[in-house]
Amino acid sequence: MKRLLVLLTLMIPFWANAQKLSESAIENISESMAQQFRLRNDPALVFITEQMSRTGSGGLEVDKTMMELKKDPAAMDAALKFLYQFSDGNRQTLIANLRAMNISSGNVYPIATYVVNKYKGEAKALQEEKAELFRIGAIPKVTSVMVAPPANQPGNVTTVVTEPGTTAPATAAAPVAEAADTRNWDVRAVFPLQKPDELVNLYGKENVVLRGVSDLEGNDAGKAWVVYPDTNNEMEVVFRKDSTKTITFGMENSKWKSPFGIKPGDPIEKVMKINTRPFSVNGFEWTNGGIVNSWEGGALDKKGVDILFKAINSGDPDLYDKFTGDTKFKADNSRLKKLGVVVEKVVFTTYQ
Repeated sequence: MKRLLVLLTLMIPFWANAQKLSESAIENISESMAQQFRLRNDPALVFITEQMSRTGSGGLEVDKTMMELKKDPAAMDAALKFLYQFSDGNRQTLIANLRAMNISSGNVYPIATYVVNKYKGEAKALQEEKAELFRIGAIPKVTSVMVAPPANQPGNVTTVVTEPGTTAPATAAAPVAEAADTRNWDVRAVFPLQKPDELVNLYGKENVVLRGVSDLEGNDAGKAWVVYPDTNNEMEVVFRKDSTKTITFGMENSKWKSPFGIKPGDPIEKVMKINTRPFSVNGFEWTNGGIVNSWEGGALDKKGVDILFKAINSGDPDLYDKFTGDTKFKADNSRLKKLGVVVEKVVFTTYQ
């Protein structure tokens, strides 16, 4: 019995250390991911960044987060989780990807062990989610093994997917009848901008107008610079004197890739999944009606995200009245599905 206790005493510190990463490993991961992220065409980092943005793990300014992972332990863990997902939940593929990121040999196995132990219970779910994301086109389809080009190679290199886990060199594309849409639809391109002139230069003066806009309550909110006005891709940008910006979307079926993957028309269930927990919403047709009152400490809390919801099916007064007036309701209320509650407008506030 005493020998068993001694053995357990010796093993506990070892087990505890296996549950966390060394400072060397953290520094190594942070620097390597930042370096690969700068390439902008690394399959693994494209996947990780898309997932960080879609799930909210990278915050509103996901580019900044990816460059400074060591400052955010939760974001670091999320990035490793998505690298594991990119690697199809396979330890050997994960190790190959860590090596491809130039992680030092002394850190590869400890990092792989940490990641696998932490997320092996989610491996099946992660693979299924990855397959579904590829199926619906939510994330660009790439291979599971990182094949990053050299740093001096142009950023528009194409990878061709063949069988899972393999790649083939890209061949010259056949001529197409219509020119591809090469515009950058990533909203993050707006975050670093400091003044309207930069917005006009980015999207072209023929695509940007200055006009009056309303806030989420429908009140006059002054003037905003509107990109692609009166189209499904309309985006409102307000530059404030304190260097903050608000970016608003109110049109469905747009091409924009927004932070957290939230866009007008999304059901409240999707937003709740992104937030990772139920949140509260102000009753419709009242002060701040349909606007999120509190994210309840979820993933979207304090991330600069404000959402206005609407009920599509409000024809049943007995049901609709339960969610109107001076009240608040939780997003997980089962009766909301019958009402068809969806995002009407979403506002992102950035402080960059």
